[in-house]
Amino acid sequence: MDLANPTRFMSFSGRLLPWLAGACVLAFAAGLYMTFFVAPDDYQQGATVKIMFLHVPAAWLAMMCYSIMAISALGTLVWKHPLADVSARAAAPIGAAFTFLSLVTGSLWGKPMWGTYWVWDARLTSVLVLFVMYLGLIALWRTMEDPIRAGKAAAVLTLVGAINLPIIKFSVDWWNTLHQPASVMRLDGPAIHPTILWPLLTMALAFTLLFLVMHLMAMRNEILRRRLRTLQLGAASARVASARPQAAE
Repeated sequence: MDLANPTRFMSFSGRLLPWLAGACVLAFAAGLYMTFFVAPDDYQQGATVKIMFLHVPAAWLAMMCYSIMAISALGTLVWKHPLADVSARAAAPIGAAFTFLSLVTGSLWGKPMWGTYWVWDARLTSVLVLFVMYLGLIALWRTMEDPIRAGKAAAVLTLVGAINLPIIKFSVDWWNTLHQPASVMRLDGPAIHPTILWPLLTMALAFTLLFLVMHLMAMRNEILRRRLRTLQLGAASARVASARPQAAE
């Protein structure tokens, strides 16, 4: 693949980013307009239901980010793709941010609906575990100086943690929880009205485009950071090599 070459990836992503950023702005403009001026208030929840248009896309993207990291982990360990670890490391802080946003908006939505900001049910607890896993992976990458060793260790931990994704997805079906069951991704079709569904899908598209923009930018920064590290190590080795003849004299 041509994009496996970091230089070609930098060139391609540099051309793609302005278009993605523009599409992201348009999607958010359309999504926010539909959220506040098209989507009606719920007959039970009132205007509080509009938190859903932030909470649900954030939750989807939290899981999607980790799925991308799991695929990147396979790329690191199995296919030895040169950009796989770069992709995983770049996605981790973004996934943590989406997970944190999902937890905060879910708490704000849960207070008027459940009477409490937090309950230790299966869905909320498994999402909190996902957030802790993100933080652990970020800490692992920052702790180990060698990016190759850090990438392999993080890849193994990422794949082990991927077992949490189906737990998050099916927790409302496997256990008795306060969280409502799936109403969009269902085998028999969405269970919500189109006036709610289309603004929700538009916001999900906007969040996805935002992730792509941030992910590509973070990958570019990580490639530049690794190039700088290589140059610094090379300069340090050259200084050591030049000092040895003087020491011998």
